[in-house]
Amino acid sequence: MAGLSPFDALADYERRSLAHVAGLPEQLEAPGLWRGVGYRIGERRMASPFDEVREILTLPQVTPVPGAQPWMLGLANVRGNLLPIVDLKQFLEGERTVLHESQRILLVRQPGGDVAVLIDELYGQRSFHDQQQIPDDRLADEQIAVGRYTHFIDRAYRLDEQPWGIFSLERLTRTPEFRQAAG
Repeated sequence: MAGLSPFDALADYERRSLAHVAGLPEQLEAPGLWRGVGYRIGERRMASPFDEVREILTLPQVTPVPGAQPWMLGLANVRGNLLPIVDLKQFLEGERTVLHESQRILLVRQPGGDVAVLIDELYGQRSFHDQQQIPDDRLADEQIAVGRYTHFIDRAYRLDEQPWGIFSLERLTRTPEFRQAAG
């Protein structure tokens, strides 16, 4: 590498490094394995596919919107974009989320612009194997797909004695009630 300019040396490092990349963890194919973003809503553990979560952020300052649904916390300015912030627990369960400093929002793409949903706790990446899947006829017994959750959960897994529902954020954003947040 003697005689190379600093830029050319860095370009050479990058080229050689990329030649050895076997694939990012989320790109590796593993039969019977499901991966996504894990989080908590109230007492329920959920996970959503990576492609449905655009970004994860701390809860920004929110400005209430008069006349909006109670579960519509308001609008927040995120890097110059106004985002509606929805209290997912209140939308699904009718009970307001207790706000705290370490709260996170999941940015979700929807027609007409992104929306942010407030979650209680972020767990990060979660992986589940087919053997951990809870039979469909047991989802209600597990208290994972009950009430309004039934519209957004098609399957669930058991990990460390905890049921995890696979929550469709994409289906949530297509729900007419969710799209009509203004009262």
